[in-house]
Amino acid sequence: MLITVTTAEPPATPFLHLVVGYDGSPPASRALDAAVRLLQGRTGSIDVVYIAHLSSLVMLSADAIAEMESDFSDIEQELRAQAAAELSGKTEDWKFHHRQGVIADELIAAASDLQEAGPAGTVVVIVVGSSSHASHRVVGSVAVSLARHSPVPLVIVP
Repeated sequence: MLITVTTAEPPATPFLHLVVGYDGSPPASRALDAAVRLLQGRTGSIDVVYIAHLSSLVMLSADAIAEMESDFSDIEQELRAQAAAELSGKTEDWKFHHRQGVIADELIAAASDLQEAGPAGTVVVIVVGSSSHASHRVVGSVAVSLARHSPVPLVIVP
């Protein structure tokens, strides 16, 4: 009797792009930590995304827009440094992006851009922290909007 033993290799896991909405708040820091944990043992990267949002009142004044854009640039540098410190020693494959617009829409756009640019089999997941404001749970928050409209998997971190 001849017995043949074959060893099948485990299926390859797809490349995992994690898009993390980041504003330096405690919920955003928890989302960044969750992304690091999700990436453990997998091939992938983390895209940390800061989204500047101009209010409709600011949009009425060219001077106010110029001042806010300067402030956003300063904030971007601070958040980039903060994210680097939080990710130091945890992962090397990450990028920081700055976008401007409606936060949920821009996170979806960032995820869609990565999905379109990635090779077949790339999985994109948006990771965000839940709002700590009780009113956001009723009126709506970024996480609630993403839960309703995200075309990619979503992880909301408490």
